[in-house]
Amino acid sequence: MDFTAGEDHHHNQQPIDHLLSILLLLSDQIRHAITDSKSYKLECTEVGKLIDHLSKMLRSFVRFTTTTPSYDRPVRRVFSDLTRNLTRALTLVRKCRRRSIFLRVVTIVSTSEFRKMFSLLDASIGDMKWLISIYDVGTDKSDTGVVLSLPPIASNDPIIAWVWSYISSLYLSPLSVKIEVANELCSLANDNDRNKKMIAEEGGIPPLLKLLKEESNFEAQIAAAVTLFNLVNNEDRARLVTGELGVPVIVQCLHKAPIRVQVSVVKLIARMAENDEVSQEAFARENVIRPLVTLLSFDTVDNLYERQSIHSVFKMNKIGSMANSSSATTTWSINRKERENEPSELKLELKTCCARALWMLSRGNLANSKLLTETKGLLVLAKLIETETGELQTNCLMNVMEIAAAAESNPELRRAAFRTNSPAAKAVVDQLLRLIQESEIAGIKIPAIKSIGSLARTFPARETRVIGPLVKQLSHQNPEVVTEAAIALGKFASPDNFLCTEHSKTIIEFDGVIPLMRLLRGNERTQLHALVLLCYLAMHAGNNEALVQARVLTALEGADKSIVGQHSQLRQLMMEAIHQLNMYHAGVIPSQRVSHSP
Repeated sequence: MDFTAGEDHHHNQQPIDHLLSILLLLSDQIRHAITDSKSYKLECTEVGKLIDHLSKMLRSFVRFTTTTPSYDRPVRRVFSDLTRNLTRALTLVRKCRRRSIFLRVVTIVSTSEFRKMFSLLDASIGDMKWLISIYDVGTDKSDTGVVLSLPPIASNDPIIAWVWSYISSLYLSPLSVKIEVANELCSLANDNDRNKKMIAEEGGIPPLLKLLKEESNFEAQIAAAVTLFNLVNNEDRARLVTGELGVPVIVQCLHKAPIRVQVSVVKLIARMAENDEVSQEAFARENVIRPLVTLLSFDTVDNLYERQSIHSVFKMNKIGSMANSSSATTTWSINRKERENEPSELKLELKTCCARALWMLSRGNLANSKLLTETKGLLVLAKLIETETGELQTNCLMNVMEIAAAAESNPELRRAAFRTNSPAAKAVVDQLLRLIQESEIAGIKIPAIKSIGSLARTFPARETRVIGPLVKQLSHQNPEVVTEAAIALGKFASPDNFLCTEHSKTIIEFDGVIPLMRLLRGNERTQLHALVLLCYLAMHAGNNEALVQARVLTALEGADKSIVGQHSQLRQLMMEAIHQLNMYHAGVIPSQRVSHSP
């Protein structure tokens, strides 16, 4: 069943009808060689019978090359194997034309060779019988079943025969059978990654995408979307879907499909974006973010926003005429009415999936994060973080964390999306602070803390309300929460922050020094970030008596040398901080009394 790379490439390049012609020509050559045979006449005659049987099957197969859609993977594999066997049969029979006993002995033609040849030709007959049976499904309209017999070519790997049968049925069978077949492929893909790889490599993705276009049959769309979802759990297969121009097909399903289909399609979008950067970019080019935000905002914001978002979707998709725009809006209006009657659990699932898809699209992607903020996405995320719990709230929070991380590294996005007077930015920050203070779940606290840290450069000096809750987390029982709080505060006090001096003083005023000193007894990661933050405080507020009372200078001088030695930047920071504190102790810098915040 395994072919050399050269043979496989050769057969993949030639049209099926050309390969069929070669096989028929080989059959004729074998017959002529049998007629000329002078030895092993009985065995050659038996070979001739098998060749005649194969010729009839090959000629009957000719009709499939012109009357059925093209799925030729199993055909090429069977034909390649058959070509080899016929070539060997021709060579063997030609040896029997020689009359000389001496030459007959030299060529060592034996009965065992013929027995082996009979076995090979019998196997080829079995392969052809199976091949004809799976293509007959498409021509016999009364037959709605799927052929799952095992051809000799797949005797060592039955799964490949099932995959070939299923995929050919996706091309040839009635729609009801295609749905059944898609579900069977889905089950097969669930078993293991090898099956997923086989389905993709044997050409299963194009017919599944075609099935996804069946707007008249929602079950077909769901079956196709769920099967594709199971296939694209790695980068290669996600990229295969994108390479087959699947992204526009997938996005189109969001516009007209009912909510059950949308749930499956949005899950597919999320998984592809999660596993493949190319797919992530491709979805952005198809403007998928706006319809996802629209679906996420259902029942969350006012109808005016929804109508505006819907209009934007079709404008972005270059549907230019007023007639098309009107028709598109009508479709969304119908979907809205249908959605209102759907179970609340299904609507919640759709929102949860949309939030995850947006999270995966924005994760590590500046352009997509920017696109999301250009919608009312931030406002929607803030509202859902406020009103929801569980997975939906978490997905929305992770969205915000990714956008904040993008804004941290991009001043343009930071200025556009997180202006001080922006209602969306204020709503987001309010919810982040609420979660930091009220949530008892580390998985909620940590992304909220990270988000505030990423936005550190957006807060004015007077915005001290964000620092107090972070300082309080330095005393949290969870070491991960504590460490993330120290990292976030470090971004406020870092020299990269224009207001680092003011923020450093505020951290001290909120009694941040004592809990920081306790962190020097934590794990290596905690100690590292606690030392960094202490250095920043010493550098920017070294004349504050709170640092003296906590004996920060002694702590820095006695810091764990193994940690300091591993980080050259920390070593430089500590030298500057110690120098600053020594200058204060020497009276070079006037002292500043500590003032505690209420």
